[in-house]
Amino acid sequence: MTGCFIWQYRLPKAKPGKLKSKLKKMCPRFPEPVPLEHPIPVLMEALDKVDALLRTSTDATKLPAISAIVIFNDSVLWNGNFGRRNGSDPTSPPINEYTIYRWVIMALRLWATTLLWKGNTQAAVDLLQDDVLVADPGTKCHYSNLAFSLLAHVMAEKVAGMDYQQWVSENILQPLGMEDTGFEITSQIEKRMAIGVYSSGHPAPLYDLGWYRPSGQMYSTPADMAKLVMMLLGAYYHPVLQPDTLKTMLTPLFRCENSYFVEQTGTPWEVNEQLGYDIIRKDGDLDGYSASVSLVPRLKLGLVTLMAGTKPEDEDLVVKVYSSLIPAMESAFRDAPRVLIPTPDPVPYIGYFTYSNITFYEINADADGVLSLEQFGPQADTMVPMKYRILKLSYLQDRVFRVVFEKEYPCQLKVNAASVSLESQDGQLFNFYIFNKKGLSPGFDVPGLNTYKVTRIIRKPIFSG
Repeated sequence: MTGCFIWQYRLPKAKPGKLKSKLKKMCPRFPEPVPLEHPIPVLMEALDKVDALLRTSTDATKLPAISAIVIFNDSVLWNGNFGRRNGSDPTSPPINEYTIYRWVIMALRLWATTLLWKGNTQAAVDLLQDDVLVADPGTKCHYSNLAFSLLAHVMAEKVAGMDYQQWVSENILQPLGMEDTGFEITSQIEKRMAIGVYSSGHPAPLYDLGWYRPSGQMYSTPADMAKLVMMLLGAYYHPVLQPDTLKTMLTPLFRCENSYFVEQTGTPWEVNEQLGYDIIRKDGDLDGYSASVSLVPRLKLGLVTLMAGTKPEDEDLVVKVYSSLIPAMESAFRDAPRVLIPTPDPVPYIGYFTYSNITFYEINADADGVLSLEQFGPQADTMVPMKYRILKLSYLQDRVFRVVFEKEYPCQLKVNAASVSLESQDGQLFNFYIFNKKGLSPGFDVPGLNTYKVTRIIRKPIFSG
């Protein structure tokens, strides 16, 4: 029995000389995002690699301008801008985070013949009446620019009762302060835009997408896109979406067949796994421009890349960026000091407790008021390292505490023939009972460990033998 609150294990005793402790896989497997104090060498090194990757990816002919921004939670970790607004003019000013690009993350291969169509939503519905479905709904992954545009128009006109562009502006752009994002490319906007080019280097026209506007008409800047990503990560000061809605929106819904270009899809994201994390992503290409916005929700990490030109065909820049960033963020989180929150008053929780008179525990508080729990008595195995026999309890609210390991720990602690899962203990909640007349909590439960009725005892018991 260890001090890591594992009731169901009883470790066999052995002589100290025969003790074998194998520390293999370290946990937490997915470290919890915590506030970071910069500079962090491992993160700076990773961002330098990102800088070098994107800088060398520009091409004077095919890809004269790239802007990218890396977001962690509610802050910008890094932004890079490579190239000039007009790649063919050496006197053109360099791009920056306020340079405007076409934001085309919904558009995939919008053909010129498609854009010649000048109908409206009702006309589109009428034309689709006799069309044949590519697949029955919910049976396979399939991308459709038409579907995105149709859904946007129908939801805006029939549900919200207004034009799609008006709804987006009033409910997303204005609340987030995205002042440099919109649909109408005026002469003033065009002066601030990076000039998009075809692979030949010839400038691409800024044509209007008409009814297909929801699939790629918008323009934006890296700075504005950072605000949107922060909102999607649940960190922006002005929440446009409720937490439950964000969670649903960022959850993969459908696993795709092997022949599809991504592993899973969501609403409306494409999802691939990389280094054990779901990368939530949306990409798009339109004449002269490419764009990508992606999130790693578990790390509170986001990336936006905006390009004037044709994106590289032989490499996925987003995957390469995350191959550097994810390990660096994991390392930074693991090395960051864990914040332990003291209880407002530790007295009601201090004392001795027992689980069915089988295992016994003592709860103390340090000078700062942070609680710790240690097992004692005949079931306690003193051969387990002390740092794993004492649990720190961080205060959450009311009478609820959370187990916190201050440093990286072995997922499975092996002592002789027994195996104890420390990973299952990390983050478990202690729910203390309502205080009695003496102002003390008479016990607690740990639902996540299926452990209930751990009750207070008056004094520390004396054990015979």
